[in-house]
Amino acid sequence: MAEIRAASVLPARREEITLHTSDGLELVGELALPADRPPVATLVCLHPLPTAEGMMDSHVLRKASYRLPALAGVAVLRFNTRGTSSARGTSQGEFGEGETERFDVAAALEYTEYHDLPRPWLLGWSFGTELALRWGRDPLVEGAILLSPPLHRATDADLDAWGADGRPVVALVPEFDDYLRPAEARERFKRIPQAEVIAVDNAKHLWVGEPYVRVVLNEVVRHVAPAAHPLPTEWDGPEG
Repeated sequence: MAEIRAASVLPARREEITLHTSDGLELVGELALPADRPPVATLVCLHPLPTAEGMMDSHVLRKASYRLPALAGVAVLRFNTRGTSSARGTSQGEFGEGETERFDVAAALEYTEYHDLPRPWLLGWSFGTELALRWGRDPLVEGAILLSPPLHRATDADLDAWGADGRPVVALVPEFDDYLRPAEARERFKRIPQAEVIAVDNAKHLWVGEPYVRVVLNEVVRHVAPAAHPLPTEWDGPEG
């Protein structure tokens, strides 16, 4: 048995994908599937702000794709929103301040539907939480998990719409977040009666450090694939 560390890459079927938006752009991405079984659920990852180096390879999302197909049987779809670059490549288009990215979210969800990926959940981080709250209330979506939500672009009307909708919303809020800390988050998210606000002691906006990554991934799995919770911290098998 080997400890799962920050650089661990566990087995999965990984394929490069291209998303096609309704306004004519191609977005680069990757789909990671369980190596030996059908997925039980799907994470559609929405990355942090691209003008602040956010991308599909932002570390928590990358580690979700490296671990969760093997540990929890969860498919992980990551992609670069318009104008965003990573090792996978650069998506067409230009940063749209969270407005034209509505087409990017829709393209990712259309991909999950076309490829019969089960039970899609949105996993947004920072700017990605704004995209989830504003543009992610698609009938396909099971719920939304929000990491470090700043609630800058998302309005009270967006929160009210999720509240009326009734689907689960989970917000993981770092104790020392740069934008929205737990006490204020609990007040803001009262507009979504079903929202679960989870304060994470000592964490910061970027979730740096393996202990905080494990907290995030365990909470994701607790909601998306509860049979796999809690996640193991060791792996007995080949890496992928």
